[in-house]
Amino acid sequence: VSANVEVPLIDKRNGQVISISDRMLQIMDLETFEVFETSSVEDEIRDKIRQGGEVEYWKVMERVKIARVKS
Repeated sequence: VSANVEVPLIDKRNGQVISISDRMLQIMDLETFEVFETSSVEDEIRDKIRQGGEVEYWKVMERVKIARVKS
């Protein structure tokens, strides 16, 4: 039996929090300087995020997830 299973690629990157609104974060990638918005932030992480601070984020299948707060 052969089956093709797609394995998602996880791109782990670092970014700086540019702005924080109600449920949206604006982040600038520290390598490419690309700016994007995401709302995929867990509540326990959201409390630690500060404007100007650094975060590690993951790009998985065209979605962005904040993994942890760096500083």
